[in-house]
Amino acid sequence: MRRMIPTSFSSKFQGVISMNALRCYVSEFISTFFFVLAAVGSVMASRKLMAGDVSGPFGVLIPAIANAFALSSSVYISWNVSGGHVNPAVTFGMAVAGRISVPTAMFYWTSQMIASVMACLVLKVTVVEQHVPIYKIAGEMTGFGASVLEGVLAFVLVYTVFTANDPRRGLPIAVGPIFIGFVAGANVLAAGPFSGGSMNPACAFGSAMVYGSFKNQAVYWVGPLLGGATAALVYDNVVVPAEDDRGSSTGDAIGV
Repeated sequence: MRRMIPTSFSSKFQGVISMNALRCYVSEFISTFFFVLAAVGSVMASRKLMAGDVSGPFGVLIPAIANAFALSSSVYISWNVSGGHVNPAVTFGMAVAGRISVPTAMFYWTSQMIASVMACLVLKVTVVEQHVPIYKIAGEMTGFGASVLEGVLAFVLVYTVFTANDPRRGLPIAVGPIFIGFVAGANVLAAGPFSGGSMNPACAFGSAMVYGSFKNQAVYWVGPLLGGATAALVYDNVVVPAEDDRGSSTGDAIGV
């Protein structure tokens, strides 16, 4: 038994650093970089277009549209390589559900956070007249309330990701990322004025790192991670349980 432990550990470690795994990490880096560049850059663009006054409806509408388009595209370009996570909350949900290993999830997180920081650095260097925006909590919100709101948003997003990844639906590959982008845009429209509608710890981390302030950063980690984990458990164990627990009628109903 003692000889099996290092062998098992060695095989798992080799899987984490294999060529296929490295392709996944690079894919996550590229897709997350593109998403954060568009998501954070859209806030800066709206600020420019509205002469710094982003309190109006367009201050939320522009980032929401950018989030929807950018996330759909980012998920699509990495869908068949890394799974198109683009978000530590999604990765955490996949790990909790047992779809990826914990070491792989840690490398995914590393790729996502580095990509987010790099994207925000590009914005800081190129748009010299503005500072990189960070996610903030509205005055009428508490930290706990904002964390709960971000958790609910992440639940909806990750639940949609799990649904889009379900092969029994028989949907074309391009359809899943589109719906994931739609729900992200809707979440930003709903929560943008209150908590920012981040749903993505990597995006919040990158902008905070470049801006130089980690105030309320826990809100954008605790809420989304718990929401993502809950969505994974609910989808895999309650709504769509294990294969041997489903009858043929259930599969037919899902395919409708």
